[in-house]
Amino acid sequence: MNAIQIFDTTLRDGEQAPGYAMNIDEKVRMALQLESLGVDVMEAGFAVASPGDFASVKAIADAVKSSAVCSLSRALEKDIDASAAAIKGAARPRIHTFLATSDLHLKYKLRISRADCIKRIKHAVAYARNLCGDVEFSAEDASRTDIDFLCKALDAAVAAGATVVNIPDTVGYSTPDEFAAIVSAVMNRVRGIENVTVSTHCHDDLGLAVANSLAGVRAGARQVECTICGIGERAGNAAMEEIVMGLRTRRDAYGGLSTRIKTEEIARTAHLLSTITGVRIAPGKAIVGANAFAHESGIHQHGVLSKAETYEIMTPESVGMRQTELVLGKHSGQHALETRLRDLGYDLDETNMAEVFAAFKALADRKKKITDRDLAALAESRVAAKPSDAKEWKLESFVVNSGNHMSATAQIALVRGKRRVQDAAIGTGPIYAAFRTVEKIIRHRFKLEDYRIEAVTERRDALGEVLVKISDSRGTYRGRGVSTDVIEGSILALLVAVNRMLEAGK
Repeated sequence: MNAIQIFDTTLRDGEQAPGYAMNIDEKVRMALQLESLGVDVMEAGFAVASPGDFASVKAIADAVKSSAVCSLSRALEKDIDASAAAIKGAARPRIHTFLATSDLHLKYKLRISRADCIKRIKHAVAYARNLCGDVEFSAEDASRTDIDFLCKALDAAVAAGATVVNIPDTVGYSTPDEFAAIVSAVMNRVRGIENVTVSTHCHDDLGLAVANSLAGVRAGARQVECTICGIGERAGNAAMEEIVMGLRTRRDAYGGLSTRIKTEEIARTAHLLSTITGVRIAPGKAIVGANAFAHESGIHQHGVLSKAETYEIMTPESVGMRQTELVLGKHSGQHALETRLRDLGYDLDETNMAEVFAAFKALADRKKKITDRDLAALAESRVAAKPSDAKEWKLESFVVNSGNHMSATAQIALVRGKRRVQDAAIGTGPIYAAFRTVEKIIRHRFKLEDYRIEAVTERRDALGEVLVKISDSRGTYRGRGVSTDVIEGSILALLVAVNRMLEAGK
């Protein structure tokens, strides 16, 4: 088989990384983009972990039509039952069950013998196979498992009905040569391996996740488990975009192997993840970072201008990085805006489109030129908020006074349906005073977990994008707001988070 299946675990393993938690709506939005990207399988979550996890896995399974959707399960009947129920509505359901196989894990974590491990694998895989026709088994900590026992464990999984067997480098311990040898041994020694798909799942603790994954592919693996931008626990997972473009750019080195990924969707997918989570992509990140196709050295610039291939091994367009922008202004109409937003990947409904157009016109009065980055920020701020609803708090007006020899004061008026509430508060700075005022109006205490403001573009009239994260006893909530006025943007971002918090409390 010349096609490498891409198994994306951004929504499960990736989401376990600090700062990357998503709510159900955000997970579904991300899942639909992963489907547009062309992933073969997406791991939607760990259904048994909590009612919220179960609900998100089910929502994704019901929404996704072309990619396979799977749920992770320990080798326990209750976990497998939860996964089967959550993915029941999927067009292509898969149950993913796992059990550690290394002596270290067997002795100190599971406290079972090798014989007990084999029994549990057989039972779990057979039990899952009775509920779903597609079952994946992962030998946790495979890279530190005795190779003879690993092959025996995978023998048991294949015999019990597994359709995919996964070889995880769970703690990122392996090196490419070692990992290739493990995959090669499995390919040559496990009975019936020719009838199943062999998969890799590598972590990046030593910075070798992508190298190990590609070494596994060269040794015979035909599924790679990875995440967008390599997010995940500790140092993260193998980065999908690096694996996909590595295979595409160096087909000569990998025997012509390819993936079904629509590479032009890579940048959009990475930027959506950043937008949803509020975690910025590092400028130097391979493939999707802001500097990935930037050339500052005069020698490099001259070479690229003469012939791009002198310093670029792939084109920016091949991964969806736009090189030209259509600049809109205050005389542009809604049709032009709608067309440009659709080109940027935003298909807004009538209500959201009207609100984005109104925000666009207001911004156009403040800025001479509005770029794609401005438009994306406006669209994201609307998508991040729920559709207009009488139960939402909205900003009507605000006045903030501040100076270096006075306490900051904020007076804010909010509306909720037909109700209008105005209040004021004092703070150590204008943002703090504004947030305290909002807290007084909504009569619900919250803790500010994170606050960031970034210029969307480089000029003095730049649109400011504010990211706010707040929490209460029930959970954590994010908000995004954009404005040329940083205080207005901050209040708008806070209100998105506040409305989510209040909605969750119902």
